[in-house]
Amino acid sequence: MKEALRVLNELEKAGELSRYAIGGAMGALFYIEPTVTFDLDIFVVLPETPSGLVTLTPLYEALRHRGYQAVSEFVEIEGIPVQFLPVYSPLLEEALAAARDVFYEDVPTRVLRVEHLVAICLQTGREKDRNRVRLFSEQAELDTGFLAETLTRHHLQERWRIWIS
Repeated sequence: MKEALRVLNELEKAGELSRYAIGGAMGALFYIEPTVTFDLDIFVVLPETPSGLVTLTPLYEALRHRGYQAVSEFVEIEGIPVQFLPVYSPLLEEALAAARDVFYEDVPTRVLRVEHLVAICLQTGREKDRNRVRLFSEQAELDTGFLAETLTRHHLQERWRIWIS
């Protein structure tokens, strides 16, 4: 993963990738015990086409010029399948803006705050998200005040109450 993050940092520095942050199961690894995952979820603001659709094309072209190919919904970067996920909602916009600067080994990167990861799981609502929320509540050091404010802002308090009870 270290080498894939180096490539993402190069893309960001070159202006070919906007601010990004790690989310999903890999993001969770910064806060809780490891779980099985095979890809690196990268949340990013994608450019819009003139018709208003977001597009991965410029990013995929930049990666292709560096020798990386798209495979299904991923781009394999230094042996790591990377999935680029568009920031498409107010919750994701807030999460990306508030992402924490961290190091993975000696490589600088960003990871979504654990409270935002919880809120995203609640909003997505899949069974695996429910399990991850349980793990976050048991293992992560949550800023409960910030979490409560985030859940209120994004109307997720009721799902939190149901999932945690």
